[in-house]
Amino acid sequence: MQARSVHPGAFNWVGQLALLRRSQPDDILDFIVSGIDCDLIAHSVIFAEGGLQTRPVAMIHLERFERRVYTHRATDLVRLERFSQAIGDGQSSHRPSIYIKRDDCLGLLGGGNKTRKLEFVLAEALDRQADTIITCGAVQSNSCRATASAAKIEGLRCQLALEQRVPGSYDPAASGNNFLYRLLGVDRQRVVPGGTDMDGVMSQMAADAQRQGRRPYVVPLGAGTPLGALGYVKGANEIMMQSRQMDVQFDAIIHASGGSGGTQSGLLVGFSVQKDWPQIIGICSGSDRTTQQRRVHRLVQGIFDLLAMPSRIGPSDVVCYDDYVGPGYSRSTAQMAEAVELMAQTEGILLDPVYSGKAMAGLIDLVRQGRFKTGQNILFIHTGGVPAIYHYNDDVLAWLSTQSAPYDESQ
Repeated sequence: MQARSVHPGAFNWVGQLALLRRSQPDDILDFIVSGIDCDLIAHSVIFAEGGLQTRPVAMIHLERFERRVYTHRATDLVRLERFSQAIGDGQSSHRPSIYIKRDDCLGLLGGGNKTRKLEFVLAEALDRQADTIITCGAVQSNSCRATASAAKIEGLRCQLALEQRVPGSYDPAASGNNFLYRLLGVDRQRVVPGGTDMDGVMSQMAADAQRQGRRPYVVPLGAGTPLGALGYVKGANEIMMQSRQMDVQFDAIIHASGGSGGTQSGLLVGFSVQKDWPQIIGICSGSDRTTQQRRVHRLVQGIFDLLAMPSRIGPSDVVCYDDYVGPGYSRSTAQMAEAVELMAQTEGILLDPVYSGKAMAGLIDLVRQGRFKTGQNILFIHTGGVPAIYHYNDDVLAWLSTQSAPYDESQ
């Protein structure tokens, strides 16, 4: 998206004005105005017969925050035609329109939601002249993989603290993200038992790096800080512009709500400036609902503090479901495997078994329960994690073997 300046005196608004041109079939020009209450008001200006038609979109202004750019365009937002029909379960009254936001296609190796957060976090690391990035996650952590990718783009070293949340789950020869850590040339991997104080481990690693003359910067779990969560405030802005251009209003937005809660908290803050904002539903990947709701709400307050804005989100606005976790974090469920299979076979899109697969299982179940009706529009944010499916492929294959006859190579 290229910006060029326009004299602000031509408009009766206070603040900075940029004219953004987008390549759209109907030649849409978007006017962005900012400066009041940290809010940004976007006006979609459509050239139509009889003159200009303008429609304001309230957004949060983020230009004062430094950001690296790892994705150079908006990710696709499309309707899932065949999937929407398939999950109706034969009941026409239970067939809302399902859309998907392809954040699995964000920049950095393997894509995924951490890319948006790392754009802000790595900018701060570079500003502090760091030369070594230290972060933590599970043994098949998407966040660790994305952080290592960002570090390599910036010419920095990367070290990982890996937690065995499932006893015995670490395999140095494993595929998936574990293989990518090695491919990316991670300097150090420290593997610790589940339940270990990961912040304490990273502090020790940072002290070790300092003794070696390095300048470490610690990225907390999932880049789940108020600064990192700005990535999904920006993501909310992107969704609002896309939905306006598509003339679609979403009734709910569903996504995987993982350990840090950064994605859900950023979306809640971003959409809070809208008069009629969609319900933001997080599907827990490991934590119980109460713990995750408190975590998200605490981070929401941190984001508002960072933005110097009054909080607009109360505890009751944070909606999480823990019904689809199953036996525990990264443990497979039949609902997850069905969701992964159904998305692949109706839309040709891969979900991962740990996060997006369970989140989509939640969406499917909510539709089948009758929570959403025909005429409603539901957006699923694909938060990525696809490389992990190659590590958990046996779990998915076990489900597939119960659903159809095995492939006969002799024919």
